[in-house]
Amino acid sequence: MTQQPPEYPQYPTQPPQPSVPPQYPQSAQPPQYPQAPQYPAQTPPAPSAPPQYPQAAQAPQYPRTPPPAPSAPPTPPDPTAHPHHISTDHGRVHIRRDQRRTDATAVSSLLLHLPNFLCSLFVVGLVSLLFGGFGIVVVLAWLASGALVFHRPTESAVARHLLRLRYPTPQERAKLEPVWREVTARAGIDARNYELWVEDSDSLNAVAAAGHIVGVTRFAMNQLPNGELAAVMAHELGHHVGGHAWSGLLGYWYALPGRIAWRVLKAFSGFVFKVSRSFGCFGIGFIVLVIGSIALATISSLYGLPLLVLAMPYALAAVGRRSELRADEHAAALGFAPMLAAVLDKLHQQEQHAEAALTAANGGVQLEESALSKLLSSHPDHYTRLHHLQPYLQQPPY
Repeated sequence: MTQQPPEYPQYPTQPPQPSVPPQYPQSAQPPQYPQAPQYPAQTPPAPSAPPQYPQAAQAPQYPRTPPPAPSAPPTPPDPTAHPHHISTDHGRVHIRRDQRRTDATAVSSLLLHLPNFLCSLFVVGLVSLLFGGFGIVVVLAWLASGALVFHRPTESAVARHLLRLRYPTPQERAKLEPVWREVTARAGIDARNYELWVEDSDSLNAVAAAGHIVGVTRFAMNQLPNGELAAVMAHELGHHVGGHAWSGLLGYWYALPGRIAWRVLKAFSGFVFKVSRSFGCFGIGFIVLVIGSIALATISSLYGLPLLVLAMPYALAAVGRRSELRADEHAAALGFAPMLAAVLDKLHQQEQHAEAALTAANGGVQLEESALSKLLSSHPDHYTRLHHLQPYLQQPPY
């Protein structure tokens, strides 16, 4: 027996009609409420005027002074207005045929260096014995080394390392070269034969060395009028023209081995004397006897030349003072006598200031120069140099 599936209910196929919303009775009009009472509008009170206070008396009116006008910066003094200013616009230049000469002071310097040269030759000969057969080569090389005085690279090395000079900057060269050209033009010298150098020093000084070196200090370059600077450079040119510079350096070079040997012997003798003190009077007497015997034998074998060497510093100083006067005359003959006299006055003032400083450092006790130290001075005193300039100061300007 099979079971019949249950029958599902049948629903109407037409969609249901929307029902009409119910109609409610209209309510009565909303009740009318009484209006709020109307109050009169109040205007804000007008602001009261501020109280009037009595005005204070006005301050007295003073006349206004205009502010001072800014002052113009002070103008530096015109260097051309200095009485010792010279014009460097030289016209035609006449070059002399003889650019160098050897005057009497240069020849005297060479002759006075001869004993020193012989002593140095003796020392070099002793040293050459250590080289055996090559000893003669050592002696000849030393004799030929004097030519280095005129060798430009060697001169530059001497200027840098011995004289502490340097090449001028472009600004310094622009200041020095016009003055140097004026000096050499008056002397008839070719300016290109010499080199200008500068020493970083605040003292008034200049130097002429070797064969072509002319150096001035920074003070002389910056503080002197160009006329006085020209006088200083003309003085150094006089040393070159007269042969003082190369003869002095040549004599110094050939005397150098003897000076070195003298310093070694002096140091050795001092050491020996210190050691001999430990042995009493006997030791000191023995050392004196030995050293005296050696000195006597040396003097006798060299025909008394060592005694001349002891006197040479004084003679060379006298020749050096004469060469300074000759260089002054050379500068004065070129028309720089008044400028050179002014430079000498300034140099004398610097020396006096230095002496005053030494006196103050010594407790107010003035240090007097001994007679021997005056004889060893390489420059004449201030009044001697001015005395030799008097004939040129009385002449009309250049």
